[in-house]
Parts: sequence; structure tokens; C-alpha cells
Amino acid sequence: MKKDIEVPKVKAVYVAAIIEINEQLEEVWTVHVINDQERAIEGVLVTSKGYEVENDIQYQRSTLLRHSIGDVAAKSSAVIEMIAPEVFEIYNEYWVTFFQDGQLLEKKFTFGPFTIDKNFIEPLPAIELKGIIVK
Repeated sequence: MKKDIEVPKVKAVYVAAIIEINEQLEEVWTVHVINDQERAIEGVLVTSKGYEVENDIQYQRSTLLRHSIGDVAAKSSAVIEMIAPEVFEIYNEYWVTFFQDGQLLEKKFTFGPFTIDKNFIEPLPAIELKGIIVK
């Protein structure tokens, strides 16, 4: 029965948008997966897409991208992708899937429209950077 299936909760794994300065002294936003646990997560896969919602109907605005991240060590992060300011006005969704202790875990993280903004930057867990986090 469906009620008998135990679905483990993902804890202390997050997605964050981080602003950095590149070699040309330009601001660049990147999206990271953060592992704030005391142990590594393995075989990390991420799918990302951008969409908007109008009259309760979801319209996809960007291509579905798949990223193979590999392992993410304890108390560290890994870059998923660069994100362009042109998509900050829509929903940006990230499905993170990984193995831990022999179990397959997954969680959806979504940045809402206009939430990737310098005004919302805060210190991030596990890494010495600031950004916008989705828990």
C-alpha cells in the first residue's frame, strides 16, 4: 500500500544562486548544490528548467537541462550551472537526485520570480560565500 512506503526526507542539502566576479570583472550568477551534512552525497544529478505560470497553467520558458555533478563532499558545494539574468523573472526549478547510504533521494528546489536579486543575498551554510538559498 502507498501508506506503507517510507520516503526518506532530504536534510541539509540546498540549492543557492551565487553572484561572482569573472576575469572580465563582470557579475556572473551561478547556481550551486550545497551539502551541509557531515558526509558526502554521491552520484548527484540535477535537472533544471525555467517556467512561468499564468491562470494556473504552467508554460515552459527554457529547455530542460540535465547536469551530472558527481559526488559532493561534506560541508561543500558544486556548481550546477550559470544562470542568465533574463530568466530571473520566471520560476527556476532544480530537481536534485543523489545517493546516500545506499538510498536514492531527491528534492525539488524552486526560485520564484524576481527572487534571484542582490537585495536577498545572505551568508550560506557550509561554504564561505553569500547568495540566495532555497531550502
